[in-house]
Amino acid sequence: METAVFIVCAAIVLAGALGVVLARNPVHAALSLVGTLFGMAVLFLNLEAHFLAAVQIIVYAGAIVVLFLFVIMLLGVDRLEDLSVEPITGQRVLAAIVGLGTFGLAVAFLVNSDIGAFHTKELTLEVSGQYSNLRQIADALFTDYVYAFEATAALLTISVVGAVVMSRRMARSDEAQETAEDD
Repeated sequence: METAVFIVCAAIVLAGALGVVLARNPVHAALSLVGTLFGMAVLFLNLEAHFLAAVQIIVYAGAIVVLFLFVIMLLGVDRLEDLSVEPITGQRVLAAIVGLGTFGLAVAFLVNSDIGAFHTKELTLEVSGQYSNLRQIADALFTDYVYAFEATAALLTISVVGAVVMSRRMARSDEAQETAEDD
């Protein structure tokens, strides 16, 4: 039974991931992301990681995707944009350089860390009757991974602020165009 659940959920996750990448409409991409996140939650349940399944649904499928949809609607999906025009000169080259640099840092981290694919050391958490699963996650999150946790929070905050700033600029430019057309 576990194998059947895994196969079905893996297919849902892969289909949702492809939908996120291949969908032309951003709302459809966000809904595909919801399907992916729910499939992952069922996989967590299959592994008896009930807390992670709940977090997957409540935080990611609930809050983060709603945030994405809010930003998508704030930016306006009804306007078609010409992707051949670069609003900021050199942004694509800079994005490629930053992306390659980030990928290189991630590979270097995995090669040099204890959790990389090149190491055979197994990571285990202490298990005792008084040390709950939630406590283990909290200890790891707020000690070893506190910087990654804070960086994620900062990235989400910056993305929302950037979306609001961009939408205000677009609203001003739309108003200016309407005013120019009326004259």
